[in-house]
Amino acid sequence: MLLHRLFTGLIITAISALVLFAFPAWTFTVLVTIFIILGLNEFFILIENKQIGVNRKLGIVLGAVVAIITYFDYKIPYDWFFIFIPAICLIIFIIQFTKRDNRAVLSISTILFGLVYVSWFLSFMIRIRTMPVGTELLRRYLIAYLILVTKSGDIGAYFIGTRLGRHRLIPRISPKKTIEGMLGGLLLSVLVSLACVKFLPSFSLLRLLILGFLLGALAQIGDLSESLIKRDCEAKDSGKTLPGLGGVLDALDSLLFTAPVFYFYVKVFMQ
Repeated sequence: MLLHRLFTGLIITAISALVLFAFPAWTFTVLVTIFIILGLNEFFILIENKQIGVNRKLGIVLGAVVAIITYFDYKIPYDWFFIFIPAICLIIFIIQFTKRDNRAVLSISTILFGLVYVSWFLSFMIRIRTMPVGTELLRRYLIAYLILVTKSGDIGAYFIGTRLGRHRLIPRISPKKTIEGMLGGLLLSVLVSLACVKFLPSFSLLRLLILGFLLGALAQIGDLSESLIKRDCEAKDSGKTLPGLGGVLDALDSLLFTAPVFYFYVKVFMQ
């Protein structure tokens, strides 16, 4: 299992690094959109396990549209978000009119939540990649920094928790997660953040220290949040797409909260 986890992680890292540094921004958007589609599909399957009827195809299409429009966000002369959200709600309700099942609240709410939780949150990576700040290389580095700090928290929590974990963190949500693992993940996130000063020299060590702790904590919350959803849906993993890691959503859960927060940090302090 460990070898499968390491091999899968290396493959994903290699593909992401290649797309991020060797190709233009639109290819990164395509990659994120693919992850969103796969993640949403797993999310809706989890919901269907609870016997809740969901228009999975509609949700996936709308999720992909959110990612694609996000790519053009800085080229659109108006705030499309305040138009797009009512439009999504209108489309969902109109399609729901054609269904014989009148239990619409859970279905509509689930689609909207899935769009926000998976598609909207993850699309902030596209925003960081395309936002008008710094140089093209800096934007690539910012994405790399976000992924490195976030995923290092996952790695630290896994290895420290496996070897040294003794005290359960929140057993009712995730029986295997430990306080020692959480602290190990936070520590590794901070250390990796500090090490990134080499390619982010404009960031002071104090700023990297604070960001490392903040993103590391948010990564842990993101992981626990998905565990809460899986526990409610009585599933161990979100899917079986990635050998050793589970589903795509299992691999992305820690980024779902770090990406939006880091985007707003960059927008406020670097523009």
